[in-house]
Amino acid sequence: MSAESFPIGEVARRTGVKVPTIRYYEGIGLLPAPPRTDGNRRVYDAGDLRRLAFIRHARELGFEVDAIRTLLSLQDHPDQSCAAADAIARTRLAEVDRRIARLVALKTELERMVDHCAAGRVADCRVIETLADPSHTHGSLA
Repeated sequence: MSAESFPIGEVARRTGVKVPTIRYYEGIGLLPAPPRTDGNRRVYDAGDLRRLAFIRHARELGFEVDAIRTLLSLQDHPDQSCAAADAIARTRLAEVDRRIARLVALKTELERMVDHCAAGRVADCRVIETLADPSHTHGSLA
């Protein structure tokens, strides 16, 4: 092992990606299979660490594996147009916007439920009533 290579445990520590996840990324082709030592242990280089950091950050932003695969391919071929990367990011942004709208609707309904219950009797409790009969929900939360 050279000074520029790292065992899988060190890669996990440096990147914050768990060992089984690193192996999974190798298995699905997001990370190339690394060379192995004479003892059959994986060894990674600085490029692998950068690639794992990229994957981890993309996952934190909610990108799906197929989108990450495409983004990695674009990164590997920097002379291409960035239109595909832009389209992927725009699609993810639209998904986030939809999720935010659902969460805002959920928050509004929960606030309404809590306001109507306000330490009254269970028989008059909006929380129990709403959960028992979803038709009392205002707007779509799905």
